[in-house]
Amino acid sequence: MEFEKIEIKPQTAVIQRRVEEVVNTLVRGYDEVMGRLHLGGRKGDYDDIHYEFNGGAKDQLRKKHYDKSMRLLWKAEDQAPWLGFRDCTAEELTLLSMAEKSMNREELRELKRVRSEEFRDTIMTEYTERERQAIVNVLSLIGHGEAYAWLVSTELLNEVKSTGARSALTMQVLEEAKHFVVLRELLEAFECEIPRMSIYEYLLLERGFKSKGVEKFFAMNVVVEGFALGLFGMMSTLPGLEILRLFHRDESRHTALPTNYLKEFPLTKWQRRNLFARVHRLSLILPLVPAVALGEEDLAELGIDAFDFAGATARKVFHLSDRVGFSFPIPTSVLTSVLNVAFNAVASYTRADHTKKDYLQAETTRGKEELQTEAEVFGLNRGRTPTEAARRASEASYKSDARPAA
Repeated sequence: MEFEKIEIKPQTAVIQRRVEEVVNTLVRGYDEVMGRLHLGGRKGDYDDIHYEFNGGAKDQLRKKHYDKSMRLLWKAEDQAPWLGFRDCTAEELTLLSMAEKSMNREELRELKRVRSEEFRDTIMTEYTERERQAIVNVLSLIGHGEAYAWLVSTELLNEVKSTGARSALTMQVLEEAKHFVVLRELLEAFECEIPRMSIYEYLLLERGFKSKGVEKFFAMNVVVEGFALGLFGMMSTLPGLEILRLFHRDESRHTALPTNYLKEFPLTKWQRRNLFARVHRLSLILPLVPAVALGEEDLAELGIDAFDFAGATARKVFHLSDRVGFSFPIPTSVLTSVLNVAFNAVASYTRADHTKKDYLQAETTRGKEELQTEAEVFGLNRGRTPTEAARRASEASYKSDARPAA
């Protein structure tokens, strides 16, 4: 695979790693002390050093229970067609018995290929060792994120109202579990070291996990799943990573869940206007800047501009936030400008020939199917781009919420 690699100053990457290591030691050390004193500390029961949950992988348990349960999963349309459920695809109805299969045919085919020697040979042929490590480093960002998404969606299951909402969250729990175990196996096939979470990701995921009530929707379904949607859309066209298109399809549903749920159970005035909640939401996305700077070297190795990706992701996260009413202390139009300044400032430091660019207008999703999926997720009013409509919605919401309550 030939990449148009992006030249960055090598010393800046070294400095970024050293700074991250210092911050990592301080934050994790503090959390460990607070945990021992039973005063808080880390909440996620997850070992990112070894890329598994605390207690080890225990793959035999997974194979005896998770795998078997998924194989024996049944669907109402197949078993009780008179009830009116339509939860099977045409292909599943004609070719598969849902008492034997848990994933659709495409997912099973891709997963089988990932485990084959042919797939491993493709990886070794297409990529250099450094490129393989870069891919693993980039995808591990969301690999660890899937672990937390699994934890948060499990907890959020007890926060939502209605049978339909609990059914939707139950399926998300199953899909997060599938994403974690499949992505973990995919990364192991690259035969490279899987890195721990960076401290910036740690801060985002831990604080998102500790969010209260429907604020978990913002932390996970808007921020983390929005990030995952962009990352899978960006990487799914690379040789050997076609299975990420299936992940992308799932994430598109996950990012839509807050919108659909809050249509039925809207945010209260207090939830919309609460200054503490607004500041908390903003604080969750701020680690994006140092996280992108830290990952710039790996993305550059794959011919990807890290700030293009960060800008595209931020734009989509802002759109999702505006659409469901998760506002910030200031309008997203202002945040857009601030992030553009920050991204350009860091890029001018790490690149010798940097010229100013509007990163929030970038698009890094590559696959045709993925672009069509995102067009459905982010498509807005006629005649407006997503960014224009999102800005107008944000400004209108901000002005409305600034008025005194009646």
